Amino acid sequence: MARVRKVLIVGGGIGGLSLASGLRNRGIEVDLVEVKKEWTVYGVGIIQQCNVIRAMAQLGLADRFLGAGFAYENVGFYSAEGALQRMLPGVRAAGPQYPANLGISRLALHRVLSSTAEERGTSIRLGLTVEHLEQDPDGVSVTFTDGSRGRYDLVVGADGLFSKVRSMVFGKELKPRFTGQAVFRHNFKRPPEIDHLAAFYGRHHNAGLCPLSQELMYLFVTSSEPGNPWMPEDQLAELMRDRLKEFGGIIGRLREQIADPKQVVYKPMEVIFVPEPWYRGRVVLIGDAVHATTPHLGQGAGMAIEDAVVLAELLAEDAPVEALLSRFMQRRYERCKFIVESSIQIGDWEMQGASHADRTGIVKKMMEVTAQPI
Repeated sequence: MARVRKVLIVGGGIGGLSLASGLRNRGIEVDLVEVKKEWTVYGVGIIQQCNVIRAMAQLGLADRFLGAGFAYENVGFYSAEGALQRMLPGVRAAGPQYPANLGISRLALHRVLSSTAEERGTSIRLGLTVEHLEQDPDGVSVTFTDGSRGRYDLVVGADGLFSKVRSMVFGKELKPRFTGQAVFRHNFKRPPEIDHLAAFYGRHHNAGLCPLSQELMYLFVTSSEPGNPWMPEDQLAELMRDRLKEFGGIIGRLREQIADPKQVVYKPMEVIFVPEPWYRGRVVLIGDAVHATTPHLGQGAGMAIEDAVVLAELLAEDAPVEALLSRFMQRRYERCKFIVESSIQIGDWEMQGASHADRTGIVKKMMEVTAQPI
């Protein structure tokens, strides 16, 4: 029975780079193409919970990963004025030797993933993507945008929310939708008391602080933005301050320090969840290409990394590709569906001005679910 020996990964983001390392760990040849001409990283920081730390350990990346961020245990829930309402303890799902959670800058995470993938022998080409795919029972013939060609046992679309692979293979009708919300983010120097993820609930907006390193943290605020309006880049600092005007305490003090619009990262919340199966023949989608979610549960990147762990594990087995991809769906579909639907539900409650008690319940359920093995 022919094993999967050579894989093409389309997309050099979190999911694609994680998968590259996982496949190389198992001796599978990997080509990775990324449409960007140079490595650039969009965003400020990212929350990585217990399941992600466990997944990084499974990929052999835990030490490098943890060394690049800020480990913490708990999640605190606060009023808009900064009064602590509840502290949820973290779960050390990766084992007692590992922390429950990690905050890490997106740039630091990218450096860990890209350097490891390269060191393990991934062939990476930038400024390139797929132009044409042609499948047959034994593999996929690929034509790239520079005219070169390749032959692969499997093609993985890890090319994000606006995936070209998804459009080519699954149809152009599958498109992301705007949820009605957006998020503003800004980095600050970390004070000693922000040694955990801190969430602040306002009447109209919700904010949070996440440590990223010994020196750094980031502030985020989610807001309703009906119609997905264009936000002028030169007004982002003013707009972020406006979304934070109901907050006091530490959030209020930080608000007054937001002055440079170039330091504000603004992103509309767009989601997609592709019905199963996430593969057609020998082409499969992972990460945001198939289950992009909102940041409310901090699990978007985590689900992509878990996809990589499971797919790398399965592709090392001696079994038909169809059977392996079917098992991939069995292990990933319901888990990702729960995260996407729960995250969207929290956003809907925020826009409706509903009580935050239900949100805390979902967060607890998410922590229980993701602590379970993938």
